[in-house]
Amino acid sequence: MNKNNTLHTRNFSIIAHIDHGKSTLADRLLERTETIDKRKMRDQVLDRMELERERGITIKMQPVRMRYRADDGTIYTLNLIDTPGHIDFAYEVSRALKAVEGVLLLVDATQGVQAQTLTTLSMAKKVGCVIIPVVTKIDSPLARISDVHDEIMKLLSVNREEIISVSGKTGEGIDTLLKEIVKRVPSPRASSYDEARGLVFDFSYSTHRGISVYVRLFDGSIKKGDTLILRAALKQYTALEVGIFTPDEVPVECLEAGDTGYVVTGIKEPGVVAVGDTVATTHGTLPPLEGFERPHAVVWASVYPESQDDFPDLKRALERLHLADSSLSFEEESSGTLGRGFRCGFLGMLHLEIVMERLHREFSLTLIATIPTISYTVTTQKKREVIYTPSRFPDFGEIISIEEPWARVVLITPPEALSLLMQLFYEHEGAVLDTKTYLDGRIELAIEMPLRELMRGFFDRVKNVSSGYASLSYTILEERKADVVKIEVRIAEEPIPAFARVVSRRRVQEEAEHIVEKLYKVLPRQMFVTKIQVYALGRIIASRTLSAMRKDVTGYLYGGDVTRKKKLLEKQKKGKKRLATHGKVHIPEEVFMKMVRDYE
Repeated sequence: MNKNNTLHTRNFSIIAHIDHGKSTLADRLLERTETIDKRKMRDQVLDRMELERERGITIKMQPVRMRYRADDGTIYTLNLIDTPGHIDFAYEVSRALKAVEGVLLLVDATQGVQAQTLTTLSMAKKVGCVIIPVVTKIDSPLARISDVHDEIMKLLSVNREEIISVSGKTGEGIDTLLKEIVKRVPSPRASSYDEARGLVFDFSYSTHRGISVYVRLFDGSIKKGDTLILRAALKQYTALEVGIFTPDEVPVECLEAGDTGYVVTGIKEPGVVAVGDTVATTHGTLPPLEGFERPHAVVWASVYPESQDDFPDLKRALERLHLADSSLSFEEESSGTLGRGFRCGFLGMLHLEIVMERLHREFSLTLIATIPTISYTVTTQKKREVIYTPSRFPDFGEIISIEEPWARVVLITPPEALSLLMQLFYEHEGAVLDTKTYLDGRIELAIEMPLRELMRGFFDRVKNVSSGYASLSYTILEERKADVVKIEVRIAEEPIPAFARVVSRRRVQEEAEHIVEKLYKVLPRQMFVTKIQVYALGRIIASRTLSAMRKDVTGYLYGGDVTRKKKLLEKQKKGKKRLATHGKVHIPEEVFMKMVRDYE
């Protein structure tokens, strides 16, 4: 690569807590560098998905190349990777940070440092990025500029002069920020190798061109027609096209060391390409870049089409999404109640929501999703296995031990919500390990708790008790011994796998009684007496009986001997007894949906 090109290239990313203005700041940078024609400029221009624009969050990272003319006339190439802010996509953020030399740490002047600020900052420090602190939304009447500067100075051990204040809304401070990016972010190191080697930090899928990998090239060069290999997947392919982002894909003759761009692979197989893999020359001798790992599902849920006629469409839709999102996993399964469907793995609750919403919007599917669960490592007298659906749990007497993943939660809250939050931590089996107090009085708490409890409505309850002012982020820890119990729901003596749950032993009785009462209210009466039972710990621990529908079998009689009526009633009684022995209960889909929505 031309050394002057290397010296005049800056690769950087923007990291922040969710909703702190990353996309808005990116808009102003694109506007100031005239990367996008004013006629095409719009808010959140890098958020391409309709869902991103509606929610106001970045779901899929988007790279873009800008040209910036400095005061001395030098033209600089600025490669920006706008990253997701939500904790579910932390792995994508970490890979993006490996592709850049510097980051803008964005902090909202009205909110100050938040939980996800700390998480993304920790990632940036770990990979050795240069950190430029930026305070945004300084135009807001609620801005606490001086206080937030003090927080950042304490957090990063920097001087006040090193912090840049900007407004993504008005554009104030953008010129200063561009100058500081050129000044502080190091240029890419010059490569002394001819063979290509680059990091895959994202990818996309097109029906016609297959998968395009988004690459930060560290060594050599890539041009159209080159034969390349994905080192982790061991998949060879020919580069059908190479190009850059402006932010639209624009073909170029060649990508060189230090560049960020895309390579069209033509690969149309799901699960082959993954973020973090290394693109390299086929017979290259350089080792793959460090840090590759495939993201692992954290939350599991079964997804069924409302109509079984839509099963093939659901399968095709999941395969299509998997091509562009390798972190989504799925396998076919069957339920006697709901028919054929898929057991799907997600990175977190937001990832689950987004996938379900995309299946509905992009593929016009009406779906039923079961209660989200996590995976458990269960040791029995016969074997040790990972189980990610409650219905597959072994019988109570066979289990020797159960292990479950834990999470470390960082939560920042106003002091007035602390007492209610402490009670919440107890209810969700959380233990507070450390506390810190910020200059404005907010308190930072470090907590460890079972991941199972984190998924049990914890996020919503934190927002409720703190009136929306608390923020949190989490990281997955190692597995630990779990004191949990499988709850099995039986209706008319028949187990219903879709209603099975795994709950804490201390909550098993409360949960069982709640399930029984809820089903008693929503389950339609049958032609026979129906028992609703919850089985756990080797016995029935909660039960209710749903009375039978009563048909007036004597309604058409008039006059005559009373023994005729008694004979008909006795015949009805025997029929109901026979039905109770051999009859099956039909559970309508609306009952199932009510049970799922009720779970917290």
